[in-house]
Parts: sequence; C-alpha cells; structure tokens
Amino acid sequence: MNHKIYILLFLCGMCFFPQISYAQVDFNNKPTDDLGNVEDEFQESFFEALKQKAIENYDRSIEALLKCKELDNSVSVVYFELGKNYNELKDFGAAEDAFKEAVKKDPDNEWYLDALYEFYVQQNDHDNAIKTVKQLVEHHPDYKEDLAGLYFRTEHFDEALKILDELDAEFGISVSRDVLRNRIYAVTGRKEDQIKNLENRIENNPDKESNYIALIFRYSENNEKEKAFETAKELLEINPNSQVVHLALYKFYLDENDAEKAIESMKIVVSSSEISPNAKLRVLSDFVNFVKEHPEYEADLVEATALVGDKNDEETLLELGQYYLSKNDKENALKYFEEALKLKPDDFGLLKNVLLLYLDSQQYDMAVKNSAEAIGKYPTQPIFYLINGVALNEMSQPQKAADILEAGLDWIIDDVKMETDFYSQLSKAYTLLNNTEKAKTFSDKAKQLENKI
Repeated sequence: MNHKIYILLFLCGMCFFPQISYAQVDFNNKPTDDLGNVEDEFQESFFEALKQKAIENYDRSIEALLKCKELDNSVSVVYFELGKNYNELKDFGAAEDAFKEAVKKDPDNEWYLDALYEFYVQQNDHDNAIKTVKQLVEHHPDYKEDLAGLYFRTEHFDEALKILDELDAEFGISVSRDVLRNRIYAVTGRKEDQIKNLENRIENNPDKESNYIALIFRYSENNEKEKAFETAKELLEINPNSQVVHLALYKFYLDENDAEKAIESMKIVVSSSEISPNAKLRVLSDFVNFVKEHPEYEADLVEATALVGDKNDEETLLELGQYYLSKNDKENALKYFEEALKLKPDDFGLLKNVLLLYLDSQQYDMAVKNSAEAIGKYPTQPIFYLINGVALNEMSQPQKAADILEAGLDWIIDDVKMETDFYSQLSKAYTLLNNTEKAKTFSDKAKQLENKI
C-alpha cells in the first residue's frame, strides 16, 4: 500500500494523551486507596500494552489497552492499538470495530485510515476498502492507484480506466499503471481502445520509442500487420539509430521476402547491447530456420551466431546444434550442444549426443571423463558404458574397456544392435590384451547377432 507510515507512538512524549485538568487538592481529606495520578496510570498501562505487543503477548496487550479505555475512552490511539492486537489474534470483528472507532474519533488521521484500509483488503472486503481509500486519496493522491486496482477487482473497469487516465495526465506514464491498464483491456477485450490509447500517446509524445514498440506489438497481436509494419518504419524514420525496432522489422522483411533487409535487421538485433539475450536467441532461431530454406545465406548465419554474446536459451542452442549437424559440421554442432548441456545437464538425449560427438571428433579423453560421470548419474543406461568402452579402447586402455563393457552388458534389454556393438568392442579389447580365446568368443557372438539384425 502507498504511504504506509508507521511511527512508534509515545516514545517522544505523550502527544496523543488528553490534557488533564488538575483540581485543587483538599488537604483536609484523608487519602483513599483509589486515589492517585490518573495520567500516570494511563501512561503505565499504555506502555505496558506496547511492551506486551512487542513480545507478541497480544491478549495481555489488549488487557492493558482496555484498562486505558476505562481510564479515558476518548483517546483515539487506544482503539488503533486495540485494532492491531485483535487483528493479530484473528478476532476480525473486534479489530474492525476498533479501527473504525479510531477513525471516528480522529477522521483525518492517515495512519488510522491506512490501517482500516489494509484490514479491509486483507479481508477481501473490497467495497469497504474502496470507501476507506477514497478518504485516503484526500490526503495523498498516490492512493488513487490503489483505488484503480480495487475498481479492477470489483470489475468497475470504466472507473479504473478513468483514474488511470487522470494519473497519467498528472504524473506521466507509469509501468505499474500500464500493467493494470493492459489487464483491463485484456479482460474486457477492448483491443481497439488499447490501440487508440497508444496512438494518442505517440501523437502527444512522438519521440518516445517505447510507445511505438508497444503499438507495433498491439497491431501485430490484432493481426493488423500492415499498420504494425508502417509504425515500425515510422519509428525508424524518426530514430534511425533505434535497435529495438529491428525485433519487429526483421519479421516484416521476411514476410515481404526482402532477405537482405531481414538479415541486416537480424544482425542489428543479435549485436545490440539494448536487447536481452533471450530475445536475441529467439531471433537467431528464426535465422536458423530461414537459412535451412535459403542455404545461400549460411555465411550470414555464421556471422550472426558469432555476434551473440550470452547464450542462455536451450531450445535455440539445440536448433543451432541440429542445424550444424545436418550440415555435417560436427565441430559447431558439438559447440552448441555443449552450451545447451550446461543449461540442462540432466537432459538424457542431449548428453548422449554430446558423448557420441566426442567419439566422432576423436576427443576420447572427454568421452571417457563425461561418460563415466553419466554412468554415475544413469547406472542402468548401457549406452554410456558402451561409449566409455569405445573411448578406452581407442586410448589403448583395453583392460579398463573390457571391465566397463562387461559391466554394461547386464543392462541391455532387447536391443540386438547395442548388444552386437558391445561384443565387437569386447572382442577388440581382448585382442589388444592378446587374449585371443576371449576375443574370438565375443567376435563370434557379435557375428551371430549381426545375422539377426
């Protein structure tokens, strides 16, 4: 809530206490047990209430406050503190009555009004919250944004929009108000009103880039592509150095089959310091798909790929890896698969592809290291035992290869091709170990299975 100003009361003087008028004391009267300084007793009880509330003894705090009330029922802050204590004890009826009494006794006190307002919001009592926040608006116009939010919750959308318009006119555009405004437009389906609002903003402030970007997005969302394209070109004319506008322009150029301009816009996006990494990678993903259909622009894709700094979108990285794999460029494919694996290390299929590419590119040490880690993570997956064994054979470590391959055999279920590969690699390991008998046994098993494939 706005302006939640909570100040420890009574620590710097008892400014809220009533002024006690002292009568003349008759010294001829004998003192009685109930005589004493009423003000002192009030203060003691009030400070006791604050102390008990501070240590969360709300019942005892209430007892002390009720004693204060008996001594003087005109002090508004007593009811304010009672309301807070009752609220902590979830005695909501008593809390509401206490807050209302505090406001009644001091109707211009913002703290009391704010506490009552918060209470109604917590109770989802929007009608009473609206009544209370209207009183707060008289003290602080910032509460009008809260009022707009309450009108939204109670489906008084026209009233909410009216307040948002007033606030925008007085204080300028605000992100939080725009979020609420767009939620209202979405709920009510007032797309044309939303577009009209943005068109008016551009008319009133033609140099503000964000208004054009928002309008381009809304036109596109409303399937008014021509208007979106014209707005993007208008922004580029007003601000030739705009980089964000190319997030929209490249798509329009692609639709217009203007490949040269589309690629130029894509390159601006991926090299921009103003555009988020995720947005860049989405554009790069579109670039990959474009080049699949137009391979003559592959050199531009390579250039654009090099321009991307932070690579933190797994799907785009996978697409790039698959693209390069389809071109038999295993080096670049591996590079992007490795980046994707950093983001999602538990992706089984991706891990398998990376390990197979290590074998293909003869990076046997990487294959051994990473497949061993994969076996620890997926001990029932025979593919990782096989990769480990193949790499160990290639590194002339046949005994380790034989051990890991024989361990992996136990996990093969109904996969003749994989079982054949295991026997072939075991035959190779025992050949390197000069164990011709075992080498022949596994070689024969491999040949028998090959006939079944």
